[in-house]
Amino acid sequence: MQSARASGGESASSPEISEIREQLERILASDEFLAPERGRRFLEYIVEETLAGRADYLKAYTIAQEVFTRDPSFDAQNDPVVRIEAGRIRRGLERYYLVAGQTDQVEITIPKGAYVPCFRYAAAERPHDQPTAEDGFASASEMPKPVPAAEHKDRSPRFSWAWYALPAAVALALLIAITAFFFPLPWARKTTSASMSLVTPEVLVEPFEEISKQGEPSDIARGLTDEVIGELAKFKEIAVITREPSSGPGIQQEEPRYALQGGVRVGGDKLRLTARLVHRADGSVIWASNYDRDLRVQDVLEVEADVAQRVATALAQPYGVIFQADAARVAQSPPDDWDAYACTLSYYSYRVDLNPQNHDAVLDCLKRTTERLPNYSTAWALLSLTYLDEVRFQYQLDMRRLAEPLTLAVDTAKRAVDLDPQNARALQALMLANFFQGDVDAALRAGAAAYAINPNDTEVAGEYGFRLAFSGKWDTGCELMSSAINRNPGPIGYYEVGLALCAYMRGDYQAAELWGRMADLKYNPMHHLVLLAVFGAQGKLEDAHQEEAWLKANAPALLANIRKEVAKRLQRPSDQDRFLEGLRSAGIAISP
Repeated sequence: MQSARASGGESASSPEISEIREQLERILASDEFLAPERGRRFLEYIVEETLAGRADYLKAYTIAQEVFTRDPSFDAQNDPVVRIEAGRIRRGLERYYLVAGQTDQVEITIPKGAYVPCFRYAAAERPHDQPTAEDGFASASEMPKPVPAAEHKDRSPRFSWAWYALPAAVALALLIAITAFFFPLPWARKTTSASMSLVTPEVLVEPFEEISKQGEPSDIARGLTDEVIGELAKFKEIAVITREPSSGPGIQQEEPRYALQGGVRVGGDKLRLTARLVHRADGSVIWASNYDRDLRVQDVLEVEADVAQRVATALAQPYGVIFQADAARVAQSPPDDWDAYACTLSYYSYRVDLNPQNHDAVLDCLKRTTERLPNYSTAWALLSLTYLDEVRFQYQLDMRRLAEPLTLAVDTAKRAVDLDPQNARALQALMLANFFQGDVDAALRAGAAAYAINPNDTEVAGEYGFRLAFSGKWDTGCELMSSAINRNPGPIGYYEVGLALCAYMRGDYQAAELWGRMADLKYNPMHHLVLLAVFGAQGKLEDAHQEEAWLKANAPALLANIRKEVAKRLQRPSDQDRFLEGLRSAGIAISP
């Protein structure tokens, strides 16, 4: 039998050529491999050339001629078609394995900076001792590097600063406002049933204007409008409106709070979309951005899909533009009809630093919302995630509860999914509940479904990355967490702790310490536990003792049951042992 790798060498652990070709056919036939026809030709060409022993000839010039029919004058510096298509195929393969190919035995990847594919058996199919690049880790040079906190402010041109600039008093005021609204004093006014109706922010998507008059651009403007509507609709925390509400005698209907406007200009091979979000009450522009694309390297449908995803992510993700605008407004003067949505805002405010003192206020707020609005799937999902925080972060705030928090988290997550199987937030909650219940396969299935529904949601992508990494798929999971950090304009400390653990598990303790110190989660026990292991592995015992003291004072049950708690999170025994070794080096006694 014959084996093959991109390098041309043979190894007992390398897939057979027949297995690689079967896997290629499986990928190309899958609806979850999102690539245009020329991208599929690209992938098939580089795989077959590698299997034929011609990997050394896979250069941009050769690929441009063979796949993209460029003439001999092709210059890769001036025409980036091959590089851009390779990046698109990498992302397409990543999505395929996240969503549809989790159980596939053979993995096909294209390393960054190269066009030669790599073939290997999936990590789950091979025995593990110590984590290595072959066991699910990229090389250290390919993994995300810690970036000083100040540099994160440049992730989004207009609004990456906004959440950090929001004073702590605003977040506190938001929680106080929510508490006051849901727990009125005896002499306070009674809330009418009308004000308990579900009101989420509505966004009117106006048809994008055609700025240039060249025939085809009108189709692009219409296509972009439709794509943006579709991508925004994936976020259940907002409502997307496509036309003005009806008006007339006897008709009283509140107008959408926001309007998304835009214009499309095409000049030669260049396309620019100018988009802006307007607060309709006063006409103020609260966000604007330009999106430039080269029609030589992307066809029109690809441009429309790519730009629409970026617009939707910027506006509608948790901590996105709409959230930030509404959070500030609710904190200043909560409207009477923002009950359920205000609970959503309060949940994400609590998630900024995971302060246990805010946990119960958010929990009670969400419980009352589900009582008043029993069919509101997102509220059930957030309630499940809030229950689960008591399990994973060792909160012990309400000992009067009749059921265990994990049981409550599972039940409420299932309720959320039953109410709306297409709600990515509900599937995210089910993923986490299943994971901590020990059903990792079910957790990853729920995570894959959530990611497939809305890959633009950075909370979904980041949490799915966590579960993949903790189940042993470190390379894929850590890359997904890194992507979530890059696209998330809100607080990222939670994911920085995850990347600290990613660095620790591949033996890069310096990077692990940098990621850990950047994470501003002083109330979070898992943050301190990861730092404890990192300091232990480096022999920094004074720092380790400080983390140990914090854990003994604030989460004593975590250290008392450390082996069990680590096993809840890290699924592979080899990963558990590696983490526990850092704790032992810090002086922590680990029971057998």
